[in-house]
Amino acid sequence: MAMKNQAYRMALLYDFYGDMLTDRQREFYDLYYNEDLSLAEIAENYGITRQGVRDVIVRAEAVLTELEDKTGIIRRFHRMQDQLAKLQTYLDGVKDRNEEAFQDNVLYAMCSQMQDVLNQLKQE
Repeated sequence: MAMKNQAYRMALLYDFYGDMLTDRQREFYDLYYNEDLSLAEIAENYGITRQGVRDVIVRAEAVLTELEDKTGIIRRFHRMQDQLAKLQTYLDGVKDRNEEAFQDNVLYAMCSQMQDVLNQLKQE
C-alpha cells in the first residue's frame, strides 16, 4: 500500500508542478513513474548510467516536493474537494426536504442556482 501511495503522490506532484521541471527531469520522471520503465531501461535508451538517471529523478522529486511544501496547493486542493462534497450533500438534503415538505418554486430555483455554482467550482 505504501508503494501505491508513493506512486499516487508522485503522480499528483507531477500533475500540479511538472511544468517546473527541466525537460530532461520531466522526461525521465514521466518514463519512470507513468510509463513504468526501470532506471536501467531509461539509462539504456539515453546512453547514460543507471545512477545518472536516478540522480535526475531524485532531483526532480526533490523539486516537486519542495514546491508542495512551500505552496501547499495539493493540500488545499484536497481540502477544497472535501468541502465541495459536503456542500453537495447539504444541497441534496435541501432539495429532498423541499421536494418532500414544501415544493416551493423559489427554493427549487435557488437550489438549481447553487447547483450550477457548485458544478462550476468542481470543474476548476
